[in-house]
Amino acid sequence: MSSQKVKQIPKKLIKFLKQELGIPTSSLKLALRHHQQDWSQFPIILRQYGLISLEQLDSIFDWMYSPTHR
Repeated sequence: MSSQKVKQIPKKLIKFLKQELGIPTSSLKLALRHHQQDWSQFPIILRQYGLISLEQLDSIFDWMYSPTHR
């Protein structure tokens, strides 16, 4: 069994998801239960469970990879 530490999802990302995209806290909690080691996969988990649209996924990746959020 691996003892690797799970990386925290940045609070800025959670704030963006809730405030800018209107993703409910309950949806975020569901995705967090299935979150693995790499937080950059979190948007994929949200999409995989049908919790966000493709447009929202695109917006999340735009936000994550913008120079101001690195």
